[in-house]
Amino acid sequence: MDPAADFFVHETAVIDEGAQIGAGTRIWHFSHVMPEAVIGEACTLGQNVFVAKGVVLGRNVKVQNNVSIYEGVTCEEDVFLGPSMVFTNVINPRSAINRKKEYLQTRLEKGATVGANATIICGLHIGAYAFIGAGAVVTKDVPAYALITGVPGRITGWMSTYGHRLHFNEEGLAECPESGERYRWKEHRVERID
Repeated sequence: MDPAADFFVHETAVIDEGAQIGAGTRIWHFSHVMPEAVIGEACTLGQNVFVAKGVVLGRNVKVQNNVSIYEGVTCEEDVFLGPSMVFTNVINPRSAINRKKEYLQTRLEKGATVGANATIICGLHIGAYAFIGAGAVVTKDVPAYALITGVPGRITGWMSTYGHRLHFNEEGLAECPESGERYRWKEHRVERID
């Protein structure tokens, strides 16, 4: 590692030529970042993380141990990827058929959380501050603030930006118990109102 670099890379990690790493980022044991990957400022990549070429991670993305982020994945700022969660990039993989030109794009918006051992099927859009529960299998796009649990994943509630479950009153209003931020539920969508 270049001693003048403004990010940290553990001596066992491999950063390929052409990868872009933002200031303040930390990359830990046995991780591998391929060329053309873009990792923003203040990110953390835990142990045994793989980042494929063309992946984009925004500022302050936290990637826990044993996560592979494949080509086609974009994570906006403040995304959390839990331990051993899984991305895919081909809908119908076969060993004998090369489908590298068929990789689908998967996008996680700002503040989304993916719990441990969850699976995100490729080609999906995960909305801002969505919360994917541990072990869920996500097969459809996820709206902002949605709580997804189960196999297959379904909306089972709504979460605040601080990660608390929201409880809506008869007028469709809720308040985060930690931040005091208020939310409105309308037509199967949630929006923050202050």
